[in-house]
Amino acid sequence: MAENRSDTLAWVPTDEVLGRSRLLAAMRSWNIDTVDELNARAVSDPEWFWRAATADLGVEFSAPFTAVLDDSEGKPFPKWFTGGVINVAQLAAHRHATGPLAGKTAVVYEGDSGQRRTLTFAELSDQVHRFAANLAALGIEREDRIVLFMPVVPEAVVAYLAAAHLGAVVVPTFSGYAPDALATRLRDSEAKVLITADGTTRRDKPVEMKSIADAAVATAPTVQRVVVVRHSGSEVAMEPGRDVYFDELPADPAPVPLAATGSNDPLCIVYTSGTTGRPKGILHSHGGFAVKTAVDFGYAFDVHSDDVVCWITDLGWLVGPMLMTGPLQLGATIVMIEGLPTYPDAGRMWDVVNRNGVTVQGIAPTAARALRAAGDEAVAEMPTLRSFVSTGEAWDIPTWWWLFETIGKGRVPIINYSGGTEVGGGIIVGYPFLPSDAAAFNGALPGVHAAVLDDEGKPVIGQIGELAVLNTFPGQTHAFWQDRERYLETYWCRFDGVWIHGDLASVDQRGMWLVHGRSDDTIKLSGRRVGPAEIETSLLRDERISEVAVIGVPDPARGQRAVAFAVLREEGEPPADLQSSATENAGKSFSPTVYAVTSLPKTKNGKIMRRAIRARFLGAEAGDMSSLDPATPLEAIPVHTDEN
Repeated sequence: MAENRSDTLAWVPTDEVLGRSRLLAAMRSWNIDTVDELNARAVSDPEWFWRAATADLGVEFSAPFTAVLDDSEGKPFPKWFTGGVINVAQLAAHRHATGPLAGKTAVVYEGDSGQRRTLTFAELSDQVHRFAANLAALGIEREDRIVLFMPVVPEAVVAYLAAAHLGAVVVPTFSGYAPDALATRLRDSEAKVLITADGTTRRDKPVEMKSIADAAVATAPTVQRVVVVRHSGSEVAMEPGRDVYFDELPADPAPVPLAATGSNDPLCIVYTSGTTGRPKGILHSHGGFAVKTAVDFGYAFDVHSDDVVCWITDLGWLVGPMLMTGPLQLGATIVMIEGLPTYPDAGRMWDVVNRNGVTVQGIAPTAARALRAAGDEAVAEMPTLRSFVSTGEAWDIPTWWWLFETIGKGRVPIINYSGGTEVGGGIIVGYPFLPSDAAAFNGALPGVHAAVLDDEGKPVIGQIGELAVLNTFPGQTHAFWQDRERYLETYWCRFDGVWIHGDLASVDQRGMWLVHGRSDDTIKLSGRRVGPAEIETSLLRDERISEVAVIGVPDPARGQRAVAFAVLREEGEPPADLQSSATENAGKSFSPTVYAVTSLPKTKNGKIMRRAIRARFLGAEAGDMSSLDPATPLEAIPVHTDEN
């Protein structure tokens, strides 16, 4: 059966994939034969590699940088492309506004209720110029913070790039935040302007974004102006002198020049939620983020100017800023989708692919599980699709095979991709031009020295350890916003000069990597460290289970035991043999106690919130829950008592 084939090569590249690869073409021009050889040289000679990569990918600096790397402030605080002048708005919009790409579609928006709008590169550049000038007229200056609290409408792309045009700092936030969560980010970033929408929908239910924004701004004294995009058409309260509609801004404002932003000047702050305390503001710069997204989309995902890249995302997840930076600077079209892949029906994602000629489709394992549970009858032929890109969490093997065989017909590679907000993209990837196991990665991203370390900080092969980065690379955060010490404590304090990412991983002798979940989620059973994904994959062999989350809880006799929360495909009483099936599939040593639940709490980008599940089950404080999708309430998880 497919779920037992994880140790075999699942993907072998075709001649078409090999012939199209941008990275293989670059390697040939550099007289390099293998990815391992490339990365060894890139790590040992970053001055050569990053110069060569930026030139090859067309990452243009309006003033050349004098040095690739300046680490005079210490390894955790590198400066990249020093002396260079570069602006993301120029890269992603303005330089394509004339010439062969001017009339090409740059941005496609697909709405929750069937709306569709587009912008060409020329239209995008024109709107960025106009909105940047209007922001300047509203008092925005260089390095002022602009918070985006809005759906993934075309105006979001315009706002993101207009802020970059001015040298202001963008703070993208989740469209589903409650007032307190939004207010926290407004206050922490000391935002001057909030850009929002009148409202949006989620599963066709109205979400009154403007009223949420008003409540948040009431406790954020630095916010001076609120710009409102008409999206849902609902009537909203507008405060005179503070609020203005996006479409009522002057059509011909006095133009403002493109800011000559330096490579290390701030571009955006992307907040991630912590388990306790205030959220972490991840700071990215024009040079680092532009180069990292170009490398990841160009070399790892093999995106060219004729590609159409689609992702169901939100502005508050790093994929939002990545999508608005990486593919656009490469001249590709982006498709941004509001809502869920299974709403209004199970075939929505595949319809979007065919309607827009999508070639690269981003998908999270959680979304794939939801699509699989919805049934195969909605699957359509997708002749334009060349690859899936998967990120967000670890795969379970049965769902991976379903996506690869049932949806991709065995011809579409699944480019597994793992990294995070803090590194501006990926650490390890499944290159489509290399063979790969199911659910695996087959190398580090170019220029990244990745390793798996044991408890003593030594690299290990064939066993689970901490995913680590032994060098630094463009795209890694410059630190947390106004909190350098917390940044050092989070990533740099365990082993000297080593970035500990917070994921459990393993790599075998063949160079096949697996991610086993977050380090915080580690379970120690029978003397062995186990990632939750390992047990979850075994439980999903029971086809009555559509999705599952496994946590470790204290056990007085064994130290820890595993507990599983399973969502069943059919409603009603759980089957009597559910526990015995779990024991058979997971093995007696790792068998969890199984609870049937109606849903699993997830973030708005679909990640299962295992730490929150554990806190709820044990009756502990759950910490920052601002990223919880309200459609997946934590209350679905039972609280542990002696009776259960």
